[in-house]
Amino acid sequence: MVAAWVVTWLFLDDDDTRIEGFPFSDLAVNRRILTMTSFRAQYAFAVTMVRTWVPIYASTEMATGGLGITGVAIGVTVTAEKATNMVGQLFTGRLSDAYGRSLFVFAGGGAYGLIAMGIPFSEAIGTALGAGVTLPFLGDLPPAYLPLVAFSGLLGVADSFREPASMALFADEGTDDGGVASSFGIRELVWRPGSVAGPLIAGWLMVEVSMASVFYVGGAFAVTGVLAFLAILVHDHGRAALTAW
Repeated sequence: MVAAWVVTWLFLDDDDTRIEGFPFSDLAVNRRILTMTSFRAQYAFAVTMVRTWVPIYASTEMATGGLGITGVAIGVTVTAEKATNMVGQLFTGRLSDAYGRSLFVFAGGGAYGLIAMGIPFSEAIGTALGAGVTLPFLGDLPPAYLPLVAFSGLLGVADSFREPASMALFADEGTDDGGVASSFGIRELVWRPGSVAGPLIAGWLMVEVSMASVFYVGGAFAVTGVLAFLAILVHDHGRAALTAW
């Protein structure tokens, strides 16, 4: 962080876009931002629950609903999502600019929820495919492991469709109203309740219900989020809802 700050301070041009006043108050009641908030506030629960619980599911003992793997194998489940998300955004951002950002938010968010709900079926899929293997550095792996890594990678792909489109929509509103930083501040503010409450809900579900319920509920938050987003868009724009923005 220190190195990044020093490089930025040395080489970034002076900011000539500084806005006087306080644009947050106008942006907070912006119709488009409120529409995006209907999705993002719910999606925060989904991402923080699912993303946090994939490695927990991988590491928890089988007797309590997990896979019981350790070490590098757990890291691979996390890396799979990060890597596919990173690579995917190289292409999906340009596509969302061309074909409609709200469409990519809807498709990416909905796909994320459905994929999350599929994670508890990793064991059944792996058993059916005979996916139990022994790999160098990773050791003996249960049948559910490779399907879990695949699901994790698919989560990254789905989120790579949603993320650049979502950021662009907030940036557009901030640019139009003269407050890009405030627009992104609202974006992060909306995320925080779900990012705090989501893992607490997931922890309770894991103990009181089951490991699988964490992914079902987390996925449901994403699905209800995109449905609320679509409903508002249809109300405002009719049949052209997903191509209006």
